[in-house]
Amino acid sequence: MSSLNIFSNSLLISLFGFLTIFFLLIFGKRLNLAIQLERFGLPIAVISGIVGISIGPFGVIHILPKETTNVWSNFPTPLLSLVFATLMMGRPIPNINGLVRPIVNQFFLALSLGFGQFFVGGLVVKYLLSPSIETNPLMGCLIEVGFEGGHGAASIIGETFRRLGFSDGLDLGFAMATMGLLSSSILGSLFIFLGRTLGLSDTKEIIETKDYLNSNTKIGIFADLRILIVNLGFSGLAISFGVLLLKLLRYIANSFSDFSKEIIFSLPVFPLILIGSLLIRYILEKTKNTKFISNILQREIGILSTDLLIFTAMASLDIDVVLANWKIILVFTVFGLFWNLICIAYFAYFIFDDYWFEKSLIEFGNSTGVVASGLLLLRLADPKNISKTLPIFTSKQLFAQLILSGGLFTVLAPILISKIGLDYWTEICAAFTFLILIIAFIFNHGFLKKYQS
Repeated sequence: MSSLNIFSNSLLISLFGFLTIFFLLIFGKRLNLAIQLERFGLPIAVISGIVGISIGPFGVIHILPKETTNVWSNFPTPLLSLVFATLMMGRPIPNINGLVRPIVNQFFLALSLGFGQFFVGGLVVKYLLSPSIETNPLMGCLIEVGFEGGHGAASIIGETFRRLGFSDGLDLGFAMATMGLLSSSILGSLFIFLGRTLGLSDTKEIIETKDYLNSNTKIGIFADLRILIVNLGFSGLAISFGVLLLKLLRYIANSFSDFSKEIIFSLPVFPLILIGSLLIRYILEKTKNTKFISNILQREIGILSTDLLIFTAMASLDIDVVLANWKIILVFTVFGLFWNLICIAYFAYFIFDDYWFEKSLIEFGNSTGVVASGLLLLRLADPKNISKTLPIFTSKQLFAQLILSGGLFTVLAPILISKIGLDYWTEICAAFTFLILIIAFIFNHGFLKKYQS
């Protein structure tokens, strides 16, 4: 009975703290200081996350007990589900006329980043870590699982790691996901600041837009509680669709081979929620019932979920795991970031014709700290969507999310490494990566030039 009381007290403290942060994030964004910081690319969620680490059980001031952060460590998955649920629903289905080439290029960039992370991870394990540290071949997945997949994918793939004999995989996956989120937020904020300083983004227009969005957001959230509940209901419907579809797939998988069954049972729910979000939006548009959806509220639900995800992920970081494996995590983080920047620089210079800064920034956030981080960075850099990057990204995400970032190849990676070995897997990913880079170059400078002439 005493243990039950302790659990209940911990849960109440955790929920109270969570709700406190919830309201601080909402009202904090209305403060002039927070608005000024976001204009310079430093989101309030990252500041809150750093404070959360500082006052957590491993921080400088031990205010938050470990029981609280343990509860918070379960929040990133449902919060990321909410981000995916609002991703397509809060915006009209993009008209891809004139956007086919940008969408294809964004898709190429996403694939080259993801497969490249597997390739670089394999090289790091084989040539850097193995000679000096006892390693498991499955560590070759950690950059992609942590950076692109995030906490949600790490929790699901962590179970696969455990079944394959890599018991530390879950903790290392969470640590890599948090390091990716930190790197994405801090470096992304730095890139936005440099971009505005160097004139890569229209600072004046962004500032005016930010004030406009803040004023309209305030009206949208607090004007009608009924509309808020309806919009939350539609988001929940998209999540329910994804969960039910995943359960159906797992039920059908019982009649498949063991290999296919293992893949399906390892699939995360996020890509299916994205499909549900698109389907609901499509039905509402076809039946001319989009009046039930508030684009502003859907966007704000996604934004708040993103902020809470960043805060809870940072605040619940287990410093003991990081310290115990700091060399592995540091090496993976450095080389993962190095590949992301090299790959994005290639596309920015050789592939993207216009708005390369915004297109690169959102993909950097997505490939380093999952889709929520990418959306956060784009929101800071281009809140009015002048660059049309958001419809390009969301259209690309419908396909890329099924392949990487917790999709099919993220699930396949540890299974295939255990069957064919890390060397073969690394070679396959290297072939995919450089083939995609070459195809992207030919697509933009070969066939395109021919048709233009």
